[in-house]
Amino acid sequence: MSSSPGFQYLQEKFTERWKPFDRSFQFWVRAADIYAGYKVCQLRARFVKHEAEQEAMWERQHEVAADKMYSLCSELGGLFLKAAQILGKPDLAPAAWVRRLVTLYDRAPATPFYVVQKIVEEELGEKFHEVFEQFDVEPVGSASIAQVHRARLRHTKTDVAIKVQHPGVECLMMVDIHNLQSFAKFLQKEIKFDLFSLTKEVEKQIGYEFDFRREAEAMERIRKFFIVNNRRPPVIVPCVLQGMVTRKVLVMQFIHGTPIMNLAQEIARRGIDPSGKLAKRAKQKILENLTLAYGQMILKSGFFHADPHPGNILICKNSEVALLDYGQVKLLPDNLRLGYANLILAIANNDPLKAAESYRELGIKTLSSDCDGVDELFQLAKKMFDTKLPPGIAVLSPFSEESSLKKIAVQSFPEELFSVLRTMQLLRGLSVGLGISYSCAEQWKPLAEEALFKARRLKVEDYGAQRQSLLRRIFRRGE
Repeated sequence: MSSSPGFQYLQEKFTERWKPFDRSFQFWVRAADIYAGYKVCQLRARFVKHEAEQEAMWERQHEVAADKMYSLCSELGGLFLKAAQILGKPDLAPAAWVRRLVTLYDRAPATPFYVVQKIVEEELGEKFHEVFEQFDVEPVGSASIAQVHRARLRHTKTDVAIKVQHPGVECLMMVDIHNLQSFAKFLQKEIKFDLFSLTKEVEKQIGYEFDFRREAEAMERIRKFFIVNNRRPPVIVPCVLQGMVTRKVLVMQFIHGTPIMNLAQEIARRGIDPSGKLAKRAKQKILENLTLAYGQMILKSGFFHADPHPGNILICKNSEVALLDYGQVKLLPDNLRLGYANLILAIANNDPLKAAESYRELGIKTLSSDCDGVDELFQLAKKMFDTKLPPGIAVLSPFSEESSLKKIAVQSFPEELFSVLRTMQLLRGLSVGLGISYSCAEQWKPLAEEALFKARRLKVEDYGAQRQSLLRRIFRRGE
């Protein structure tokens, strides 16, 4: 016997109200299971004498935990897909985690097409067939907040990308972030890092992502910035189609390219040796262009794209780089921008004392547990804010007994600087993934000098004739 419409309505309302509680329960049960697995393995490893046996034990634990984390992120979706983007980095997570979590980029469950069509019509105020000559039913990609479809406009015959927000996702992601904040308070006792402040910044940034009008403004601002400051912009930024942007729908230029995650396969498909000199030069050019773009954004203007995970990067013709998705952007206050420029110079010049001074200027407070020297602090600075890994190290695990965080605990970290830290970690992950040891601090040194010179915090006499000439020209132009 079929249920009455009234009963179905009540059932749907009950399910809707219960969903946040069920989601929280699912998160805590799964997170506790993963955490407990590692603690048990840590305890067991103390009773194993042979290093090879210990490594095998940890590898089995990583495999088990990777499967559980994959299930948590893929089944709950939402904010946990973003967590997978951070955790699935080759320089941070075990190889087993990377293999599993990297497959989640742009793999969020898709909103059905009929729902997408309804949202687009409501937001744009026009009938679907009047606007689009062609519209691909299957999305190009589906992420935690929205999915993107390729279409062709009827009147201009232009190929466009249409970003459409998943319905109901905002409420669920706020539930997720509050759960993560509680977990961060617990976990930071073990990691000795101010994780709670990080989650507060994430909450702020996630809130911005639900208004595509803000994203469109950011995209245009960054696109124009690159045009003004370069003869040839280091990255491609899509153009926004004016009059086709609302809070839940964003129509922009469609960029043709290969996802950076598929670069090795694309190189091999073209008959090029992925480990050969030609492929290495192409990868080097890609990495240089991408990091140059970020150096300019962070150090010259302070307004930057804060989400360079592999799903947001396309490789176009001639190894050009396209940077997509401007939902997460950050405006860095001048005091932090200039303090960070000082830190970049300290890292590039291998100056531990200057790095310690920069930490104080930035408001990063630490507690020493095993040593009080500036050298350990300098090593921490390089691991946090440079893309080059220390010699002989392939993975930076915050849980390791040799981790700098175990020796110098980060007691307080400015919320506004977390976007820079996350960006640096993602750029390092790309560097490791491309197989290139690369220091963005060395590349950004001239940009940091320029930023400090324009702020009257740098003496021209401290630099060689070539740099003095360049800095004087910058000063005269008043750029």
